[in-house]
Amino acid sequence: MDSILYYLKPDEMDPFYLFWAKQALISVGIIAVFYLLSRFLQVLIAKIGTRLCAATETDLDDRILERVSGPAMLLVNCAGLYLAIKRLPLHDKVGVAAAGLLFVVNITILTVIAYRVLDELLKAYGARVAGAEVSRQIMPLVEKLCTIFLVVTALIITLKHFNYDILSLVTALGVGSLAIGLAAKDTLANMVSGFTLMIDRPFRIGDRIQLGAQVGDVIDIGLRSTKIKGADNTFLIIPNSELCNSTLVNMAFPDVRVKGRVNIGIGYDSDVARAKELLVQTALSVPDVVKEPKPEAFFMNFGDSALNLSLFFWVADYTHTVAATDQINGALLQCFQDNGITIPYPTRTVIHEKDTNNAPQD
Repeated sequence: MDSILYYLKPDEMDPFYLFWAKQALISVGIIAVFYLLSRFLQVLIAKIGTRLCAATETDLDDRILERVSGPAMLLVNCAGLYLAIKRLPLHDKVGVAAAGLLFVVNITILTVIAYRVLDELLKAYGARVAGAEVSRQIMPLVEKLCTIFLVVTALIITLKHFNYDILSLVTALGVGSLAIGLAAKDTLANMVSGFTLMIDRPFRIGDRIQLGAQVGDVIDIGLRSTKIKGADNTFLIIPNSELCNSTLVNMAFPDVRVKGRVNIGIGYDSDVARAKELLVQTALSVPDVVKEPKPEAFFMNFGDSALNLSLFFWVADYTHTVAATDQINGALLQCFQDNGITIPYPTRTVIHEKDTNNAPQD
């Protein structure tokens, strides 16, 4: 064995063709070894990798393994080809060009592998965490940004390999980014706020929110602005940066149930206990009012002309609150009339007293 290795070892004293034959044979051996390594990697992935992925609950690792197995084997073969060509006694320019080309191919394959892994991770995040709507809106942009980042990173590594000065390139990119950021700071602030709204999700598309005096349904969450449709069928377009810095009420979160309230006054001569009982019964008779939690009636305060009562009830869907309140008010009016409970008008009694000492005498 030692004699065979000694014979295959290139020697500068060998004839030209023999020297090249030994070098080529060693390079072919390197390529063959790396080819066998790639086949071994394929078997390893098919046997052990598949079993390990099957033991997990998620299919994310299965998809990643399926998408990167092919490029990984190609990377091993190209790495062997790179080492084989680099050790050949080629002309300096030819050797540098061939090795550089294979280096670029290897970097490209690594970039493809990183992109496929990142793509699967983003899909998993969009489907399981962010939801279908957020995934549809934000994930394409995130994928493009990640692709640009990977391409720029691969380009910098390639230029650095060929001894190019990347400092000037990075400086130019930094100055350009600074100029763009200063020129479009408001737009960038809205875009960052849009990312925050999509990730933090204080509201979702279809939710009804209250922002100050404005109440409406969220129609679209864009990168720059959010569109809200009001009850009068008008569109309110709000910059995302204002939404992030404002206090709003989400009527559809954590669920679509909402608590309604009806205020009513009864006469001072009315039976308060009976009136409270009728309030609860009337609310329960309305289809949109849920039975649990049960409606509640409270005697709130003494008014100028009436005893003020309040009825609290829950509606299964916040979109039915106005209709439920209307039905309760109509039913209460008829119920109180049938049971002799008065709803007084605001009245004021003015008493005039005559000053007998200073009054003019007839």
